[in-house]
Amino acid sequence: MAKKQKSADDLIAVILKGIDEVKGQEVQLLDLRKIENSVCEYFIICSGTSNTHVNAINGTVQKMASKQLKEHPWHVEGEQNAEWILLDFINVVVHIFQKKTREFYDLESLWGDAKITSIS
Repeated sequence: MAKKQKSADDLIAVILKGIDEVKGQEVQLLDLRKIENSVCEYFIICSGTSNTHVNAINGTVQKMASKQLKEHPWHVEGEQNAEWILLDFINVVVHIFQKKTREFYDLESLWGDAKITSIS
């Protein structure tokens, strides 16, 4: 089990680095491990300023996870309109939003029982 946690920590670090590299905004890490019946262990939520910016964050995160960890998302959703792209790495799910869409869905409030860490 310790190896699995190390892997999640490594993946989170690479994802956060990828988001930072292309200046993703309002980055938050939600720890869902203590929430019963949660869909995964962690959410990483960030914002981009446009379709192009959201796509750039998506591409950079996927490229860095692939190169550095040989990890690929199990499922990707939303690349066509790029208002909200979801990258499902099984235990870590990345949500890349445009600001208006993020405010509408407000995942941070929806998962309000999670431990939320703001990444600067």
